[in-house]
Amino acid sequence: MFRDADKKYLSYSLAVILAGMLFRLVYAGLFPLVPDETNYWQWSRYLAPGYHDQAPLIAWAINISTRLLGHTETAVRLPSVLALTIASLYMARMAGRWFGARAAFNTALLTQGVFAFTLGGLLATADGLQAMAWSGACYHVARGYERHGWFDWLTGGLWFGIGMLSKYTMVLFLPSAYLYGLLSAAHRPRLAHWKPYIGVLFGCLMFTPVIVWNAQNNWNSVRHVAYIGGANEAFSIHWNFFGDYWGSQAALLTPLIFILCLMAWYAVLRKRPGADSWIARYLFFTSFIMFAGFALLSFHSRVYGNWPMAGYITACVLAAALYGPGRQQDMVARSATRLWPWATGSAYLITAVILIQVIRPVLPLPAHLDRAADEIQGWPELGWQTAQVVSTMPDPANTFIFGLKYQTASELAFYTPGNPRTVSINRWDRPNVYDYWWEDVDLIGKDAVGVTQYAQSHLSHLNQVFQKVDPPVPVYIYRNSPQNEPDEGTKPFKVWYLYRAHGFKGGLRWIPPASGDIRGG
Repeated sequence: MFRDADKKYLSYSLAVILAGMLFRLVYAGLFPLVPDETNYWQWSRYLAPGYHDQAPLIAWAINISTRLLGHTETAVRLPSVLALTIASLYMARMAGRWFGARAAFNTALLTQGVFAFTLGGLLATADGLQAMAWSGACYHVARGYERHGWFDWLTGGLWFGIGMLSKYTMVLFLPSAYLYGLLSAAHRPRLAHWKPYIGVLFGCLMFTPVIVWNAQNNWNSVRHVAYIGGANEAFSIHWNFFGDYWGSQAALLTPLIFILCLMAWYAVLRKRPGADSWIARYLFFTSFIMFAGFALLSFHSRVYGNWPMAGYITACVLAAALYGPGRQQDMVARSATRLWPWATGSAYLITAVILIQVIRPVLPLPAHLDRAADEIQGWPELGWQTAQVVSTMPDPANTFIFGLKYQTASELAFYTPGNPRTVSINRWDRPNVYDYWWEDVDLIGKDAVGVTQYAQSHLSHLNQVFQKVDPPVPVYIYRNSPQNEPDEGTKPFKVWYLYRAHGFKGGLRWIPPASGDIRGG
């Protein structure tokens, strides 16, 4: 039975997690979708067992959500909101089971304030789904090591499969969890039995449709992942991206939380009091390996800041257990815990300022640094303007809408009234999912309305694929924060150009810049 104090902190944990979920649910409908979100929403309208850029679960989840709730920002983001809630519950469960109820509360408090987790639990990307899967797999595999039951090994395999269907970096969970068992004298015997391997097989079978899809499509998804991982570049070791990697991790976690995670890893390595238990070592392996793996990759190629984020799931559990209030007396020195209130407080403050900035700008950022405005502002207006231009075409019903990048095409699909099936002309950009949805023969001879950010696109590009292109109609976008710049309101933040194009000649597909480009097969 739980003590009254334990029940209190467990109740507090649940309350904090549910409050975070309700906040994200309300906030999700307050600002437009960013381009990656509309891209995944587009995927959900073309259901498939695999996609060019990423694993398919985000598309499947958005499809279900929008079928139930309609094509709204909240519906598109609902899977991520729910996924982080499940991840948070699993994180609190890990902390509560092995470190106590107060650690569960500390973990719940931490997870709702970390910027990276808030972002993953709000935006419709694969990160939130992977966080859910990573936390579920971590918990059940730990229980599998602890009591060696079929249920936990199979459930761990289930969550691993869900993670692989969410994001390919989930594959790093296997060496992380296996290496812990291999180096643990107490739990190494578990690996001599069939149970953990049946769990892994179960998860791999769940991923089979993605493998089959890739085999049928020239392994294009594998090629894409290899390309962004630097496989197209000559092998070299350098420092060009190493500093960027560390900076991105500190920015996404918030700086002091990142320091807490580094301290927690160091405490386990040094076998400090409280950090020398088997569960502390397990949490180390299921977090540090992800971070270290991408740190090594940064010596060769650029690493996106969100790639290692799933690893911080267990790092934050470990940090909350070691440095949060109410820790066990035999844990790390009291002086090391003084950072906790500053870390959690600054995390909430930084996250709050960013979230406020998105919907009601308060910081006087110059235009080139205002990434939030660049990502979200102007899309609804651009969609409406596009619809107006389409209505002026000779045959609006047979006029298609296009962008020269998949991001533009996807935003137009979501924000143009009626959610039309848009086209991305990839000829000058890169291969992407639109290559699987449209062939030249589908559009030959048709008129179109296109959107680019360049006033000379009709001369430099569009005349290559259309018989005739009219001069563009500019659409001026202004930021929502008049105090940011003295000339705001008269000087546009960005300008889009709408083109009336006539008689499509063909040329949708990307042309490789070199014969050896890995993306070209």
